[in-house]
Amino acid sequence: MSPNDNAYVEFENVCKSYDGSTLIVQNVNFSVRKGEFLTLLGPSGSGKTTCLMMLAGFETPTSGNIRIDGRSVHALPPRKRGIGMVFQNYALFPHMTVGGNLAFPLEVRGFDREQCRERVARALDLVRLSGLEDRRPNQLSGGQQQRVAIARALVFEPDLVLMDEPLGALDRRLREEMQYEIRRIHQSLGVTVVYVTHDQQEAMVMSNRIAVLQEGDIEQIAEPEALYEEPMSSFVARFIGENNRLHGHVTKVNGDICEVETGGQIIHALRVAPCQRGDATTLSIRPERVAIEPEPGLYTNELEAKVEDITFLGDHLRFRLDVCKSSDFIAKIPNTVGHGAVLEGDKIRIGWTPTDCRVLDPDDEEDTT
Repeated sequence: MSPNDNAYVEFENVCKSYDGSTLIVQNVNFSVRKGEFLTLLGPSGSGKTTCLMMLAGFETPTSGNIRIDGRSVHALPPRKRGIGMVFQNYALFPHMTVGGNLAFPLEVRGFDREQCRERVARALDLVRLSGLEDRRPNQLSGGQQQRVAIARALVFEPDLVLMDEPLGALDRRLREEMQYEIRRIHQSLGVTVVYVTHDQQEAMVMSNRIAVLQEGDIEQIAEPEALYEEPMSSFVARFIGENNRLHGHVTKVNGDICEVETGGQIIHALRVAPCQRGDATTLSIRPERVAIEPEPGLYTNELEAKVEDITFLGDHLRFRLDVCKSSDFIAKIPNTVGHGAVLEGDKIRIGWTPTDCRVLDPDDEEDTT
């Protein structure tokens, strides 16, 4: 994204090293549009929190430039960047009431008492905690404390809010509730948000776009649907959602479609990574794109498979299949009438289209999906 494309936050060739030799963040380039919700997603050690801390001003880039609203913030201390911050551990003052916690960032910015009162009331209403301003943090549930932390980050009406794994300490139910709550708040205010998480569901639910990081570099940045449906690397395909991977070699390239030999079978797939005949490759196919017992001739890719295991998961069934010499190939089908016709141990036909199967870069890592 160029500076003329409504970029509000910009990272330009940003690198970070703590020891002068090992780069934690390496030559990162991305930008965030005003009002956008961008998530930095990746495993531990991928550099996502370091990027956030550099944007906040708590860390200094080793090289490169960071701009907010067109202005370099290299020499600007955190307190002068006008950024709201939300941390995983809430960082609330235990000796202050909820109202006191929210009023604090206003008081240090010189707001008078009436302005503080009005903004605190407005912020509490936004996070649906009106009437709790006299309670102390230890009198609140974990979810309520996180709402207070979010309200405190928003109370002085910043243009940019940074969130570092803010839901990590919550149980699953509260975490899912807060995902939609944060999404609602963002849509209501239109504030620019940069969010850090290792949880792909969190990223998919809330984000306008997601930047997937690995080893300090951005693998791919895209909208959630595009990231899921059109992964550009084996790492992204593996990290975003459940995914079948088959290792093989390219036997033929015909425009955008490749023929790949894997496990003694020929698979037709969409070429994503650059490749030519003889190259090693990884095929990626989502479990929900695999049809069970399709009408003969319906799919270009039709294979025989053995049903190793069937798991009932309420709204869908998960089949573990032995196909192409892989005994961990997964297919998912909706829980509809007639699904009981397929049993464990059966030999069945499966199929999928070439465009639902993608030819990616070779990936020799052990499959953990």
